[in-house]
Amino acid sequence: MNDIFKDFIADLAEVNQQDMNRIISCITTQKVKRNTIILYQGEVCSNFYFLEKGCMRTYYITKEGQEKTRLISFDNTPVTALTSFINQKPSLEYIDALEDSELLSISHVDFFTLLNEIPSWALFYRKMLELAFAFQNNRIENLVTLSAKERYEKLLKEQPHYIQRLSNRVIATYLGISQETLSRLKSK
Repeated sequence: MNDIFKDFIADLAEVNQQDMNRIISCITTQKVKRNTIILYQGEVCSNFYFLEKGCMRTYYITKEGQEKTRLISFDNTPVTALTSFINQKPSLEYIDALEDSELLSISHVDFFTLLNEIPSWALFYRKMLELAFAFQNNRIENLVTLSAKERYEKLLKEQPHYIQRLSNRVIATYLGISQETLSRLKSK
């Protein structure tokens, strides 16, 4: 396990060495191959994941069979179906690996046990929820207020690695547009 996960925790909450050791004792590692689905719609998300290396996608499939990507996660970021993880109810989302990936995971039981044992873990959790809320709120605002062209241009400016590492199909599902529209935008 690299120090980036420890740094990620420490950036959100001050954690003493004893508490950090306790947190790390609850972490397991997992390697997943490209195109592996780690959570299916209808399953309960029983783990909180931190993506050490790779690329993962959290997405829905509509009743019409269309994919709608909620989140793309790259190296050194959390990835989980948070609503299902918190409530321990079946997920509406899928999580799959877009690249070979290395994950750290902590079970729901251990995660919430740590909340009761370690005040700085509770602070970490609160701040992580705040970041997740702000990110998702910004995503919704962009989907509602920006045109397809504006969303693409914003992605190109702020997250150019998305364009470099992801297929057109995935980018289109993330931007909420068709692949044809994306192709037209890219050609301009």
